[in-house]
Amino acid sequence: MLVFGAFRDETAEPGVTRLVIALLAVVAILVVTRDAEKIKLFSDLLILDSYGRFTQTLIICSVIMTLLISVAYRKASNLMQNEYPILIGFATLGMLLMVSANDLMSLYLAIELQSLSLYTLAAFDRNSVKSSEAGLKFFVLGALSSGLLLYGCSFIYGAVGSTSFELIATATGMHDVGLSPFLLGLVLVCCGLAFKVSAVPFHMWTPDVYEGSPTTITMFFAVAPKIAALSLVIRLLLEAFPDAIHQWQQIIWFLAIASMIVGSLLAVIQNNIKRLMAYSTIAHVGYVLMGIGSGSEFAITNVLIYLTVYLVLVVGTFGCILAAKVNNLHLEKISDLSGIGKSQPIFSVAFAIMLLGLAGIPPMAGFFAKFYLFIAVLRAEMYWLVLIAALSTVVGAYYYLRIIKVMYFDEPKQELDKLSSPELNIIIGASAMFTLLFFANHSIIVNRAGQAAASLFN
Repeated sequence: MLVFGAFRDETAEPGVTRLVIALLAVVAILVVTRDAEKIKLFSDLLILDSYGRFTQTLIICSVIMTLLISVAYRKASNLMQNEYPILIGFATLGMLLMVSANDLMSLYLAIELQSLSLYTLAAFDRNSVKSSEAGLKFFVLGALSSGLLLYGCSFIYGAVGSTSFELIATATGMHDVGLSPFLLGLVLVCCGLAFKVSAVPFHMWTPDVYEGSPTTITMFFAVAPKIAALSLVIRLLLEAFPDAIHQWQQIIWFLAIASMIVGSLLAVIQNNIKRLMAYSTIAHVGYVLMGIGSGSEFAITNVLIYLTVYLVLVVGTFGCILAAKVNNLHLEKISDLSGIGKSQPIFSVAFAIMLLGLAGIPPMAGFFAKFYLFIAVLRAEMYWLVLIAALSTVVGAYYYLRIIKVMYFDEPKQELDKLSSPELNIIIGASAMFTLLFFANHSIIVNRAGQAAASLFN
């Protein structure tokens, strides 16, 4: 595809995008139909199992939806060049390898393949000062996080003598971790990965990058890399450090509490909807980390259910943000949505359903996802953690409901352009239906998530 695009002009882009979507669909079929048996590849550097199959399916689905929405976005911008779908393809390859990593070396290489692609995508709009600034900030802070991660890996290798997850787990089971170089390495690795998932206090890049990047790229950042990084955190902690659970639990719970509180409180004061979604993402990462910190099979099952629902809600919400245009210009201020409930009733209902889902209002899918997660943490007898999460959810409901209030109760400022993209309409409609009817039958997702979590503990 690189060669094909290089020898053609910009007219090759639609063909490259369609080819990437078709190839990802083929990969999705291969992943879904893959045998559930654990298989190790490339001298045990990679592992294929039910957990990887579940998370890879989520990643591929989110990327396909991003590219489909980008097709609609292309018609209103000049950003869709040959490199756009190819960079997303490279990032996707890195993410698929991340969730299958079984060694610190393959983990690091996969993260870098993903990260380098994301830095370029953030700065893809070369005519925008904000986009260039977003790419630069992302690159500088990303390089710092990669350094922390690699430094931590070197400490772990020095303490254990191996980079294999299995050998690390065996070594930590035989010795008391204590205040050792191994523990320092574990802390540094957690800090490096916390940057990748935008956990507080390593979240400083997120609002600026989300605001400055093209909106389709912002949607991509909010979904696929988050799912991949959180899935990697789960595999790394449970397979490489199962006997150090009391050490890493404290780190994960601190990150969870800080992310829930800071993400929710700072989202309240945002007027730019992309910055609001950035802080919202930080808060949602806190909920997921809360479940990961519980460390049980039941908790991981519910984390995977949460990630599935989160994927649909965020893609649907960003689809609505992309669809909100006046004179072919995308709106970014919350106040610009004033009164659209009257002029665009069907669109407004779909947008409201997604926002209610993110807020966790019953009977939307987001309510059940949070409910299952809270139950898992209650089973771990972490009552104070659930209380903090519940209070954070109440604050979160305020800033989501504020957008609905602006749409339905404020006086109209301007009339939105009509929704003209069939791809965008289908994704928004499907996301709204999933969110609204999730309670009717979600046994398939629950069962698949249960099988995926079980493969980590067997």
